[in-house]
Amino acid sequence: MTKVCIFGAGAIGGYMAAALAKADAEVSIVARGPHLAAIKDRGLTLRKDGSEETVRVAASDDPAELGPQDYVIVALKAHSVPPIVDRFAPLLGPDTAIVPAVNGIPWWYFHGANTGTAMDETWLETVDPGGAQWKRFGPERAIGCVVYPACDVPEPGVIQHKSGDRFTLGEPNGETTERLERLSKLMIAGGLKAPRKPRLRDEIWIKLWGNCSFNPVSALTGASLDLIGGNEACRDVIRRMMNECKQVGEAVGARFAVDVERRIDGGAEIIGHKPSTRQDVEKNRPMELDALTSCVLELARRLDIPTPTMDAVAALVRMQGVVLGLYERRESIEQAIFPPPSAA
Repeated sequence: MTKVCIFGAGAIGGYMAAALAKADAEVSIVARGPHLAAIKDRGLTLRKDGSEETVRVAASDDPAELGPQDYVIVALKAHSVPPIVDRFAPLLGPDTAIVPAVNGIPWWYFHGANTGTAMDETWLETVDPGGAQWKRFGPERAIGCVVYPACDVPEPGVIQHKSGDRFTLGEPNGETTERLERLSKLMIAGGLKAPRKPRLRDEIWIKLWGNCSFNPVSALTGASLDLIGGNEACRDVIRRMMNECKQVGEAVGARFAVDVERRIDGGAEIIGHKPSTRQDVEKNRPMELDALTSCVLELARRLDIPTPTMDAVAALVRMQGVVLGLYERRESIEQAIFPPPSAA
């Protein structure tokens, strides 16, 4: 039986755990606090489409109790992983695959990318400070995953599904492998959509397109996607940010199959929804900024691409996070975004 550990069984991780538990997999989760206690006591409950289903999975706050896995799905906020990479050690066998189900540019992105730039086979400081994941996990373990569903945790031990069921998968080098096919089949057996794409990076950028623009604007204004997209002045800010982001993405080989106006319309059609970064503000939890905005700016600096609108908005949202105590300013990241001028 295939062993799958979900490290971080919050909204998305819990949804994946519940789905995989219904497939031919031995599922375990790493969680903590009241959520972990509820899962141990009552099981993990998924509410979806007006129905409710509870599954029993092994759960612990100590990975050593769970042992080596075939797959470790990392469903934590991207910025929270580098400081705890050593906690993953008991879960990793010689052939364990790591599947980061995170937003933004993932830490493994430039492994096997063949962009023809100096970025190949290295990491972004804004995503993986000091290369903590790159060095500890090894990029050869990674399977890419683009997350589309929206879920919430209304109470400990309960996952509320809101929309979407697609998790697009892909190997960093674009190949179809046995481990990729096996994971896709397991997820499909659990009721999820799990297409395998040879050019997964294109999907990463299409999603990041919205994350790097709508997210910080919503965080600053408190407005939902439809209000932002329906206001011409705000829409123009989003448009300029997306055009800058697109130039950066294309410089590392990404293809954008959707034009800017259609991408903005796609976000604006979601009535009343506030993206995760604004939800962080409203729920007083650490803001996920570096994997969504700072990473694009670091790439732009390293590729000498101007991004004036993104620079301004990202500076404001980082300051918002600092003032609210929801974002820790780090010197290494500031230098990656705003490198010191070269000596004359």
